[in-house]
Amino acid sequence: MKKSLIAISVASILLSACGSEKSTQSAQQQPQQVETAKAAPATAGKAELGTFGVDLTARNLEIKPGDDFFMYASGTWYDNYEMPADKTRFGAFTALAERSEKQVKEIIDDVTSRTDLNADEKMVADFYNSFMDTETINKLGIKPIQSTLDAIAAAKNVEDLTKLFGQSWLTGTTSPIGSGMSFNRLDPDKYEMSVGAGGLGMPDRSYYLEKSERFEKIRTAYVAHIAEMLSFAGVEDADTKAKNILALETKIAQGHWPREKRRNRDLTLNQINRDNLNKEYPGFNWDVYFAQTQYQVPQLNVTQPEPVKAMIDLINNEELSVWKDYMTYHTISNNSGLLSEEIYAANFKFYGTELSGQQEPRPRWKRAVSQMSGTQSLGFAIGKIYVARYFPESSKEKMADLVENLRTALGERIDGLDWMGEETKKNAHAKLAAFTPKIGYPDVWQSYEGLTISSNDLMGNIKNIRQFFHDDSVSKELEKTDRNRWGMTPQRVNAYYNSSFNEIVFPAAILQPPFFDPNADPAVNYGGIGAVIGHEMGHGFDDQGSKSDANGIQRNWWTDQDRSAFEAKADALAAQYSKYEPIPDNFVNGRNSLGENIGDVGGIAMAYHAYKLSLNGKEAPIIDGLTGDQRFFLAWAQVWKEKRTEQSMLSQLRGGTHAPGRFRALAPRNHDAWYKAFDVKEGDKLYLPPEQRVRIW
Repeated sequence: MKKSLIAISVASILLSACGSEKSTQSAQQQPQQVETAKAAPATAGKAELGTFGVDLTARNLEIKPGDDFFMYASGTWYDNYEMPADKTRFGAFTALAERSEKQVKEIIDDVTSRTDLNADEKMVADFYNSFMDTETINKLGIKPIQSTLDAIAAAKNVEDLTKLFGQSWLTGTTSPIGSGMSFNRLDPDKYEMSVGAGGLGMPDRSYYLEKSERFEKIRTAYVAHIAEMLSFAGVEDADTKAKNILALETKIAQGHWPREKRRNRDLTLNQINRDNLNKEYPGFNWDVYFAQTQYQVPQLNVTQPEPVKAMIDLINNEELSVWKDYMTYHTISNNSGLLSEEIYAANFKFYGTELSGQQEPRPRWKRAVSQMSGTQSLGFAIGKIYVARYFPESSKEKMADLVENLRTALGERIDGLDWMGEETKKNAHAKLAAFTPKIGYPDVWQSYEGLTISSNDLMGNIKNIRQFFHDDSVSKELEKTDRNRWGMTPQRVNAYYNSSFNEIVFPAAILQPPFFDPNADPAVNYGGIGAVIGHEMGHGFDDQGSKSDANGIQRNWWTDQDRSAFEAKADALAAQYSKYEPIPDNFVNGRNSLGENIGDVGGIAMAYHAYKLSLNGKEAPIIDGLTGDQRFFLAWAQVWKEKRTEQSMLSQLRGGTHAPGRFRALAPRNHDAWYKAFDVKEGDKLYLPPEQRVRIW
């Protein structure tokens, strides 16, 4: 539930702090050539949703599209849907993620019922059994992390503290200074160590610093939560120590950059040779810190210079006892999902209910699937089976065609830009031509050779997995970067753009309705997965992705005049989204979500252009009384159908990089075709005069 604060150059489509798959943990995978997976048979016939791919019953026809396009497209569903107690939000993404989750459960049920298992299948079965063995886990209580707690208690000075911070990759604790392997932004064929500031237990610095009744209440609950978690370790005077931990984290928050500043790749590119760290960032024993990681890579990038220096100052000047209590709490909290149900329930009470509005924990089997499905877990062992069972090869072929259609459309749109000069257009075309699409699943699968998994030792399995991927990363740190790697598993419902490799990646699980349905009307597929493809392409040309060239090198390939024109348009879009107010006095951060909003607005434009090209000059048929354009925009809006708790909405506003789904559904208000399709006129609430509609790509 806690997130790393180190910035990297991966952008994704999903709503959560999607956002993105954090590749600073281990930017490599061990290659293993395998036979091509058997494709599941494609389903022929009727579209899955409605008669042509859109759920028309979800609409509220009493609402004018020009007043609230989200509620017009999904309002009946929204008004009638009751949030399950184990969820904080639900929508099209969630429904598809649940389908993938159930499919993974079917895979696990199969492998746990058989004895004729290959090595990967046996690891999946054993890990799942260890996670579901609640009798053993409850008997152990806090014992699985006792050795880490003992090491924290034994710390006698700052050097001991530094060692513990450096071991956080293995122990799962929290450190105010974080590091991980990433890509060298000036030479993407090389790895480099990324160093940044972290250390917070709540979603964003505003949870500590904002003076309002809402946040005061959350901080009070946080202190009570910390005290309760400390009590599991037998810590005395836990209430006082909890207050001291909050005070320490408040100082950490004061030293952090705001999120919108952390997005700026010009500010977060600060390369330094390892030998110069002690000179440029004195007061911290970097040799001791990195000795815990075993990394030798000589090139580093300090993503947040001033915050890192602020963390060093805190490490040296705050009481050692407070730091020890801080690490004790975070070690318990971060590992709570692997400990007894009592400890997990106490942690959930704050992170699930107080911060997110979730009334009940997810069933344990779902937590097991989530724990197993990441890239730094057994996700690719499961993904290999998932692809063979559930992903038809025909979907990959059709998706490849769509990608090329979108590439053609964006190329034509670049040619038609009236604000960009020929020199910059030439560079933009070079970048577009160099886009590498990855669809469905890796060509080279992750190998798990050497990983040991037990059926009755959950924490041992977790540590073995952490050590396995860390060792794998260390073994490759001085090699050429592996462009076969995937930052998401095939069963993940998401997509992403990686600026260092200039690649767009679409896992198999997202290639299903409402995004993609081979039996749906083409307008729906272009408005769904087509706009998703355009979104990811758009990340290569958003306010930050546009700072890297065709080869993934961060450099300025723009003329000054063209860059200024682009930034003026981006500023206008940031201002537009900053007016959205999901919760009283809490607005969308248009600057922090700017890259995603450019991706949405540009993605729709590219997909609409490609859809029109696909018609070859003919008029689209009328289906169920709807024109092709109406079906296109409805498909987009229903992709972002969602309902969420207020607490979850607040967390998204303050800690996420995406605007909430109901506002992403409004992106078409920047497109002239939407106005014509739904007869949106001046006086309608969403109406924008033509000169205020933001057209970038």
